Amino acid sequence: MRRYIRVLALCIVFAIVSVLYVFNNLSSLGTSVAVVGGLAFSRSASLQSDVGKIARRWPETRAPVDLQGYRQGAGEVTGSPTTPPTGPPPPSPPPERRRRGREKEPMHLAVVACGDRQEETLTMLKSVVLLSAGPMNFHVFAEEQLHQGFIDELESWPGPHRSKFNYTIYPISFPGKHQDEWKKLFKPCASQRLFLPLLLQDVDSLLYVDTDVLFLRPLEDAWALLARFNATQLAAMAPEHEEPRIAWYSRFARHPFYGATGVNSGVMLMNLTRIRAAHFKNDMTSVGLHWGELLLPLFHKYKLNITWGDQDLINIIFHHNPENLYVFPCHWNFRPDHCIYGSNCDAAKQEGVFILHGNRGVFHDSRQPAFRAIYDAIRKFPLEQDLVSSLLLPLEIKLNGTTHTYCGKVHHLFTQNFGPTLIELQRSRDQDG
Repeated sequence: MRRYIRVLALCIVFAIVSVLYVFNNLSSLGTSVAVVGGLAFSRSASLQSDVGKIARRWPETRAPVDLQGYRQGAGEVTGSPTTPPTGPPPPSPPPERRRRGREKEPMHLAVVACGDRQEETLTMLKSVVLLSAGPMNFHVFAEEQLHQGFIDELESWPGPHRSKFNYTIYPISFPGKHQDEWKKLFKPCASQRLFLPLLLQDVDSLLYVDTDVLFLRPLEDAWALLARFNATQLAAMAPEHEEPRIAWYSRFARHPFYGATGVNSGVMLMNLTRIRAAHFKNDMTSVGLHWGELLLPLFHKYKLNITWGDQDLINIIFHHNPENLYVFPCHWNFRPDHCIYGSNCDAAKQEGVFILHGNRGVFHDSRQPAFRAIYDAIRKFPLEQDLVSSLLLPLEIKLNGTTHTYCGKVHHLFTQNFGPTLIELQRSRDQDG
């Protein structure tokens, strides 16, 4: 027994010395040592040799990063806050807006933040800005008391990152006399996303995401999915589950839902122009209804039978209109359900995780340490620091300590795209001086 104890003690000492050795190399001025996805490699200022080694570790599954766009600036903030385009229901009072000039047509990203979700929302936006070249328009719907905090934080981001995006901050707004019902449906303010086609009248297409989402690939890659829509499709989501026998909707739902397992609305790509023009079939009338005409009667019919609030209403709509939905694979909305009982997202196994969705609060507790490791790494990372030595390498060390969980056992899927993208971006930074 004593012999086993001595062996265990030696192993612990060896592990501590190994970690100290890695951090000692990271702090040196010469070549640094990285352990990424289980592969050790050296990193020089140019990163050229490392990218070659990483390419052998990670298959080339990502779209090219637009480094030219990443480097372009767009001048200083000009003008004063303006009122966003109005549409039913009109937001009031006027939102705060900051604009920057752009030549390319921007991508649009929307999020709804209430209660204590401000830091989580900013971390999500930070993951987008970190990886994406832009230009982007952020549409942030938030409670009044959160507006100034968003402005202060977003305006404090370094110039090369701040120049990639415009943003508009809107108050929470629901139609008519049912505002309280809509606001309290499921989580606070979550049903605001149902009204985005009506509020953002001048926006053609939009990617909506929940606050508890992190981008592990550039926004450009998700935006490119719009080109895959056929003539009838007007929205895209991932399945709620991969296995009908253990999926929530197929076992417990008391209302219609899409397909065999339902869809998850935490990542939702929308062609708003098509949504506003469409007539949706339903089980309340014999004629199709516009989006704005459909929501309230649908809510009144099913409000006693829905558990997941606005997501259930979306499932009901697309149950009756399946031809309008494009279903993208689970690695665009990878949640703990995809790994908590064993890995069941085949797309992630093949290509890695593209968007990480930390629902059920896993970014903030110890239940899924691999999810929290990614969140904490991005949240704490200063945008101007080295992407490899200050973000990727410490993250890999942290993830290597999560393999006692099922999600931790597949943590290499989290960095399969994230790692090479960070390396490419840092190489560009180094070349720019």
